[in-house]
Amino acid sequence: MQLDPDLQAIQQVRSCLQEAKQAQKRLETMTQEQIDTIVAAMARAAEDHADRLGTLAVEETGFGNAADKAAKNRFVARDVYEAIRGMRTVGIIRKDEERKVWDIAQPVGIVAAIIPSTNPTSTVMFKCIIALKARNAIVISPHPSALRCSQEAARLMREAAEQAGAPAGLIHCLTMPSVEASAELMKHKLTDVILATGGTAMVKAAYSSGKPAFGVGPGNVPVYIHHSADVGAAVRHILESKTFDYGTICASEQAIVADEAVKAELVHQLKRQGAYFLNEQEKQNIESILLTERGLNPKVVGRSPQVIARMVGISVPSDARVLVAEETAVGREHPFSMEKLSPLLALYTVQDWREGCRRCIELLELGGLGHTLGIHAQDEEVIEAFGLEKPASRIVVNAGTTFGGIGATTGIMPSLTLGCGSMGNNITSDNIGPQHLLNVKRVAFGIREMEPADSREAVASAVEREARKLQASGKLGISRDEVLQIVKSVLTELQMK
Repeated sequence: MQLDPDLQAIQQVRSCLQEAKQAQKRLETMTQEQIDTIVAAMARAAEDHADRLGTLAVEETGFGNAADKAAKNRFVARDVYEAIRGMRTVGIIRKDEERKVWDIAQPVGIVAAIIPSTNPTSTVMFKCIIALKARNAIVISPHPSALRCSQEAARLMREAAEQAGAPAGLIHCLTMPSVEASAELMKHKLTDVILATGGTAMVKAAYSSGKPAFGVGPGNVPVYIHHSADVGAAVRHILESKTFDYGTICASEQAIVADEAVKAELVHQLKRQGAYFLNEQEKQNIESILLTERGLNPKVVGRSPQVIARMVGISVPSDARVLVAEETAVGREHPFSMEKLSPLLALYTVQDWREGCRRCIELLELGGLGHTLGIHAQDEEVIEAFGLEKPASRIVVNAGTTFGGIGATTGIMPSLTLGCGSMGNNITSDNIGPQHLLNVKRVAFGIREMEPADSREAVASAVEREARKLQASGKLGISRDEVLQIVKSVLTELQMK
């Protein structure tokens, strides 16, 4: 009798976890040098196959473009690898000689990795590399619409790791992904931690699994342009960022919030650098296809401006890089104010930075709390105010938020998993790396003695207790003999201590 597909998928999850458990125990015994050799080999494989995997991802999903998908793969192979290359993840990783505390790294065990369809190869390789750097095994649940390319990325990581000396069975990618399979993977007793990148429902499921989970919230990223900004440079950064892989990175800009004082120059620069401004009818036509009952329309995600325009019968120039619509309100009834994951931008006009501050918060509250915010300004007081007041974990200054948020053009930890903190219902606001997939034990030496209670305070307390006893006995005064008796009682109590 043939098993039901869902049962087969669940059984595969259990088999993968069992094999991963055995392999991880062997990996745990390896030295830092051996681990670093394995990770270096995985990074080389990611580099060598970046272009091919980028093409596979676009061919299978239809999202984005091959060149930018390949660039994301290389970001993992180069930037992420370089950031973690010297990181110690084995044995004693830190000694505080002054406080006499040693930090000892211990792997968490098995990582359950949920992969999105928008970044299916780069995210697989990223999670494999950081998992093994921390001496963990990993079981991957790919998005069904990106199954083949995610499997190929996992296969390359597995082969590179094993050829470099890793135990067989550390890296698994499910071949029958489903909601049921993902649920079994996240809840199974052998799973130790979850790295969830995907839709809101999937991230909520990860947090509801009963396992420790690092989730990624949505990124409805606003970018504020202050009147002190270099407007031409700001537009260049925004368009480079927003158009990268047709907007499929969640840290990409979703709305420009600009001071009225620079609006004319801003519009000029946007048009000069390739933006197409929608008229009111064109805006309404695109709004009509942006959302479905379940949320953002996947047919719009990661498509070029020309493809999106053709969906509603609009003709835009072949060199148009982004479609811009002016907007005045925020909410689900205004689809341009939401996260669009495509080369579509809303444009808001404000009188000053305080109004800009309020508008940015509105946009974040609509669907991007805790994620990322951009600001272009030269006024450091305004930059500081935005940094202090905004409910975002990454405030990217004078750079594109796509590249700044993932750490490609800023000093932030390079990563493809961006935490949103408690603001976005995430466990951390960090860019995730191997350090989040470790248990760190502390060996702490005694460096001081507990100080005894002050003797004068002890005497005073004891005398007060004896005096209360005398008062309770009804005596109105106290004699010399009684004082001597109190002192003897106090001394006896202190000696007993």
